[in-house]
Amino acid sequence: MALTGALALAGWAVRAVSAERWSSELAREFACDVDRRIEVPADEQAAYARRLQAALSDAGLRDLQPQHFLLVDRSPVVQAGFIYWLTPGGDMLLVGAFPVATGEPGAFEHFATPLGMFEHSLANPDFRAEGTRNEFGIMGYGRVGTRVFDFGWIPAPKGWGNRAESEMRLQVHATDPELLEPMLGRARSKGCIRIPAAVDEFMDRYGILDADYEAAAQRGRAHWVLRMDRKTIRWPGRYLVVIDSQRKHRPEWSPRPGLAMNRSARPAECAP
Repeated sequence: MALTGALALAGWAVRAVSAERWSSELAREFACDVDRRIEVPADEQAAYARRLQAALSDAGLRDLQPQHFLLVDRSPVVQAGFIYWLTPGGDMLLVGAFPVATGEPGAFEHFATPLGMFEHSLANPDFRAEGTRNEFGIMGYGRVGTRVFDFGWIPAPKGWGNRAESEMRLQVHATDPELLEPMLGRARSKGCIRIPAAVDEFMDRYGILDADYEAAAQRGRAHWVLRMDRKTIRWPGRYLVVIDSQRKHRPEWSPRPGLAMNRSARPAECAP
């Protein structure tokens, strides 16, 4: 990937080593903490990094500071999320990937998850799940305490009736751990983005998308949703990017519908 701006050779060498170390450490934490994860081949990591950079450029976001991003491919045959880090040198490195569930049109009040770039800010405050069950006994937001990342009311195509554009509340959240989390990897939400509970925990603890929340906390206006034991990363981000790769066939690395229940093995180097 091209570097942003001119860097002295010696300075770049220091940054490159630092970036490599930081990326590997956070990626190791992801692998140790997240059991429902996807192992993405290097060429696909690079391809999705290019898709992310193109989406950011299309949204007019250029010359960005180092930060983390949440990228989601809503393609029905992919249904995957990716956490990327934009390094000080301008590279886009993958931290980890995981199965998701995006909108499944075809039923009343079901939306197609909207495409584009969405900002995570205090304008639409997050909250935490209460663990309540609906009439079908399902905990839609997952267990008590899981964080619901809120992106506000967003224009999106309806999945029923005349399919005209309307508005939906776009959120990223965990889901019922027994009934719905094993089915991640296929489109079946009402438009929100469902993620594994362990990914929700990882994003919450490390502040992956908490740039605005942390900035407010530094000004003395900490929001109640921020956990006291958080380990905020040095480069938190604020952007969710949703794309559709329009792939025709499911790639081998992406979990097939109904098989996402197969958990990834914990790396041997993880602390007990």
